[in-house]
Amino acid sequence: MAKYLLLKHYRGNPEPVPGTDVPMDRWTPDEVTAHMAFMGRVIDDLEQRGEFVDAQALSPRGDFVRYDGEGRPPVTDGPFAETKDLVAGWIVIDVDSRERAHEAAAYLSSAPGPGGRPLHEWIEVRPFLSDSSEVTG
Repeated sequence: MAKYLLLKHYRGNPEPVPGTDVPMDRWTPDEVTAHMAFMGRVIDDLEQRGEFVDAQALSPRGDFVRYDGEGRPPVTDGPFAETKDLVAGWIVIDVDSRERAHEAAAYLSSAPGPGGRPLHEWIEVRPFLSDSSEVTG
């Protein structure tokens, strides 16, 4: 078993499928409810398979913070693309293979959006670092 992070993005993905890139704040309440219900079903399915580890939706609010030296207050915000603009949430899974992680991501990508149509959104699949040689070699 290997852990993978499935990242849902607000923006910053490869090219969206035409007609699926309507921001969620422009969806109807019923469309948001249907999307969230689908997300619950994804989690239920992963739990039943014994693959679910954790999932969180993120608030669009947040700050970018960095250390600015001893005795100085932290620096907040900067000229960066912030995760509050990029990452909508995540699911952590523990699966048998990279292929299974891709299958789970593709299922997540089929979440309904405006008009109940699948979003075909890009889901970033990142394996947990298991060997430090991946970053040093």
